[in-house]
Amino acid sequence: MKYIRREIVTTILIVFLSVNAACQVKKSSVTDADIKIEKRDKKQKKNKYKLPDIDLSHWSVTTPELNEKGKATSVEPPEILNYAKDKRLIPYMYNDSTSGGLIFYAFPSEATTANTKYSRSELREQMEPGNNDVNWTFAQGGTLKAKLAMDQVSRDSQGKYHKVIIMQIHGRLTNEQRDLIAQKDNNAPPILKIYWQDGKIRVKTKVLKNLTATDVELLHEEAWGDDDGFNFEQEVGFGKFILEVKVSDGKLVVILNKTEYKVYEDIHMKKWGIFENYFKAGNYFQSRDEGAFAKVKYYSLEVSH
Repeated sequence: MKYIRREIVTTILIVFLSVNAACQVKKSSVTDADIKIEKRDKKQKKNKYKLPDIDLSHWSVTTPELNEKGKATSVEPPEILNYAKDKRLIPYMYNDSTSGGLIFYAFPSEATTANTKYSRSELREQMEPGNNDVNWTFAQGGTLKAKLAMDQVSRDSQGKYHKVIIMQIHGRLTNEQRDLIAQKDNNAPPILKIYWQDGKIRVKTKVLKNLTATDVELLHEEAWGDDDGFNFEQEVGFGKFILEVKVSDGKLVVILNKTEYKVYEDIHMKKWGIFENYFKAGNYFQSRDEGAFAKVKYYSLEVSH
């Protein structure tokens, strides 16, 4: 009898321990799952909203929208800093929070600027916020560096992607130079245009038509022509790439992805030193085709002088 009782107690004890162990395993398993879910949720929250690494305090922007005066809309600092809430800018300059990029959207519109037929969503450097009269010369130098990508772009009737200017160095006359040649504005040609064209990066600069031109003759836009252009070998397509532009006295260097260099150091660059300049970056769309558009995404943008 004692033996039977001992067997029953032993059996009950074994059953109790087995059930308890199973519960512990189940409890431990649920806890591990909960921890994994919590970690995943935290990671998703952390990666949910990304912002571009761009300080806009020294940039104005021009968009394809007409303002109340019938001209292209331009927004300067400090208003540009509120671009995410500014109704004038929301359609043309907005964050892609999943990738951390700032998108510039442009299409053919009536909102064009002086001396051009194309529209843009493009930043204009302002060394002194809100003031276009403070600029720099090649002797003073400067560097522009950006990480960007072509987000979307339409095709023409031949199936080719439309061209987009994604960076520029634009010349500018001082007030004294403007008055000297009796020009109505301070506009001078762009010494540098960098294109996204069919998935590759193309560079164009200005060359002096007459190397013996006087300093006054140099100030006229018609004194300058276009060079033949240069294509980098790398194909960037719709992926991220890094562009860097370095300017110094008589010299201009364009660098793609830190591996390919195009150096301009000649009489043309030396003569260009007569002008003031400013950087431009964004989406200067090069088409008037109906329904055409482009979206350029900037992840970072840095300027130094």
